[in-house]
Amino acid sequence: IENPEKLGGFKKFLVAGMGGSHLAADLLKIWKPDLDLIVWHNYGLPPVKDLKERLVIASSYSGNTEETVGAFEEAKKRRLPLAVISSGGKLTTMAHMLRLPHVVVPSHIQPRMATGYMLKAILKFMGDRKGLEELGKLTEDIHPSWHEGKGKILARRLRGSVPVIYSSEANFPIAYNWKTKFNETGKIPAFCNAFPELNHNEMTGFDMKKRTSGLSSRFHFVFLRDGDDEPKIKRRMNVTEKLLKKRGFKTETVNLAGKTVWEKIFNSLVLADWTAYYTAKLYGVEPEEVPMVEEFKKLIG
Repeated sequence: IENPEKLGGFKKFLVAGMGGSHLAADLLKIWKPDLDLIVWHNYGLPPVKDLKERLVIASSYSGNTEETVGAFEEAKKRRLPLAVISSGGKLTTMAHMLRLPHVVVPSHIQPRMATGYMLKAILKFMGDRKGLEELGKLTEDIHPSWHEGKGKILARRLRGSVPVIYSSEANFPIAYNWKTKFNETGKIPAFCNAFPELNHNEMTGFDMKKRTSGLSSRFHFVFLRDGDDEPKIKRRMNVTEKLLKKRGFKTETVNLAGKTVWEKIFNSLVLADWTAYYTAKLYGVEPEEVPMVEEFKKLIG
């Protein structure tokens, strides 16, 4: 942390970030569900009464994200406790000028690939040594090459389909990561939802009839299953998969595996990376860049 002397002790936090820059904060909620953390991905700041008690962390990998820069400026205007995570850009410049606590993460990669760096930066601001130690062990316990073959096979099985990723509510940030990796790396539509809510609405949209079969026949369901999920959630997953198969849909199971929560998370994310990468290769598209996002940014000025 640069300017660490300006960082007080906090037990409440707010992370403002968009796209790949808020994924790390989402995952923290899986690791520590009781953490008093608000993840904000919008303009301004949320209407909560205890903002002055929270460390506002402006998280933007580029340092130039419009919404996050706006959140930073709003926090500064309201004299709220403020810190920054970025690889450069406006936020790093302002943090230097104002001598604010900030972390500069390595540059020249896509934000979605910087999740580990962003996680460590947030934990550093939180002063969570245990969390940092557990994350550090992942370099020894997780071997990305082990997941490549499975990712390649899964990409082939999903070819020609629109992936729909389902998980428990507790693991929804992982499902959301899968979705965004298919979008950004694979350049395909993909969607996600969580149990039990999807059983009360979305599921009925796949009750395929002759007149609607053309709308839904392309969907292919990926269930992220966790041995630690509640028994009622496991039962809902089993019954839902059975109903989907009965209606002619294809389904896949991805088990969340690992000795620790972080291992489960990152084993799954690495598999998602390989699956999305080989999806891009199968369709002959460039897997790293996000040209439509860049075009959009130019158009909104």
